[in-house]
Amino acid sequence: MAAIALARRLICSSRGFVTKRNIHMSCARERSEKVLEEMKDKNPYFEKYATKIAAIQQSSPEEFLSRLDHVEKEKQKPKFGPAQTQRDYSELLQPKTALGTEATRDVSHRKLSDIMRLELIEDKSADDIKHLWLEYHRDKDVITAAIPLDQFNLMMKRAKQYPVFIFPIPRSEGYEFIMLQFSANTVHFTPLLNYQVHKENAPECLNITMFTECSDKGIVLMRGEYDTKVINAQEAQCLANQVQLYYSQNNETKLKLLETFTKSPDKFKHMDIIEELNNLKI
Repeated sequence: MAAIALARRLICSSRGFVTKRNIHMSCARERSEKVLEEMKDKNPYFEKYATKIAAIQQSSPEEFLSRLDHVEKEKQKPKFGPAQTQRDYSELLQPKTALGTEATRDVSHRKLSDIMRLELIEDKSADDIKHLWLEYHRDKDVITAAIPLDQFNLMMKRAKQYPVFIFPIPRSEGYEFIMLQFSANTVHFTPLLNYQVHKENAPECLNITMFTECSDKGIVLMRGEYDTKVINAQEAQCLANQVQLYYSQNNETKLKLLETFTKSPDKFKHMDIIEELNNLKI
């Protein structure tokens, strides 16, 4: 057996006595034989297709290995939704440092003038301002909107009653819950698991700031900045949409969920907000 193993190593390493093609074929055949042995033990359906598998392995070991690689890659893809890198939850075991973006700065006292020159929009209509606001942020890692003033006022009224809540976002293997908290004209978001570990020191994955400088024109400008290592733009928008639907509209079901979460948390059911998310048609 030792002599056979040594001979195989010489075939795969020698350059003076065999061609590169033969070397590659010999190594591929050796690898395919090893994989074949592993399949006999691990795959319950191996016996059913043993003859066909063996035929491919003998005639073309390279093709055999290529097909196996393809199958393994397909198995690693999520069954539902877009493929995405699995989140490393071990990072939650230690507090994160501040982000290098504006998302982690003190936004409670930020002004619209910190972002754009107000003199450029003084004589603009609400529609023009909305267009400029959206265009300005088009290529930035932020989410934006222009909120009608009446919806903003209702949101602030509800925020005083229900300052803390949770929303789900879809993940490849289910849902992740994100906790939010209103503070003045800003909404802070952090993963619920993160909050359970770090409490008030949990870093936010998204903050939404609402600027009221254009309220005399009937709109409030919204800007949401998010941590791209935790959520993507689609997930950030999903959270913003849920804020709008729960806090800026008169929906009895959603109001009841806010009420239950705040005043009777022992009766609150997480599956209820997941069901609401699945029923959304935004």
